[in-house]
Amino acid sequence: MYDHRYVVATSGNISARCGDDLFLTTPSGVCKGEMSPEQIVLVDGAGKLVRQDCLYRQSSEFRLHLAAYTVRPDVAAVVHAHPPFCTAFATARIPLDRAVLPESVLTVGAVPLASYATLSTWEVPESVAPFLADANAVLLANHGVVTFGGDLEEAYHRLEEVEHLAETVYRARRLGGEVALTAEELADLDNVRLRMGLPGGAPCRPVE
Repeated sequence: MYDHRYVVATSGNISARCGDDLFLTTPSGVCKGEMSPEQIVLVDGAGKLVRQDCLYRQSSEFRLHLAAYTVRPDVAAVVHAHPPFCTAFATARIPLDRAVLPESVLTVGAVPLASYATLSTWEVPESVAPFLADANAVLLANHGVVTFGGDLEEAYHRLEEVEHLAETVYRARRLGGEVALTAEELADLDNVRLRMGLPGGAPCRPVE
């Protein structure tokens, strides 16, 4: 994430479910590009440190991660980052919910926009709550993006996919605007998804 500039300085956070009511999470205030395994924090479902001798605290946004784990038993990893194109759409308060790229439709689905929330507060998980049931990624207004997955690799790959989608839509709009897939084309993709056994996501908007 740091090498791709999806996060800078100490921004962003990652977590993974590692047992019943146990989670690993990146520490607060540590640059992701300089982080060591010893700095990873182990917490329980209440966000409390399991190892009292740990010198680091969990991310201040762990409440957001915990909200996803509570609602979605299929989610075992959460990634929150500030990649430039996703964050640009989040700052412009424009969701990425149109059916534009078939790969994104299949692997992520629609990316809704959560209302603005003060970072590091309970407002953040509350703003995302309406989308947790089926969204695999959510833009956070004026903030960044959060992605969910069945493991760390899937959550990270979804982050890459959404950033690629955001950049593609941005560039397409400079050429006159993206053209969304039709409802019929979306139905065909849904058949592909079922055949491949891919999990669903929030439904994308077809051509209007």
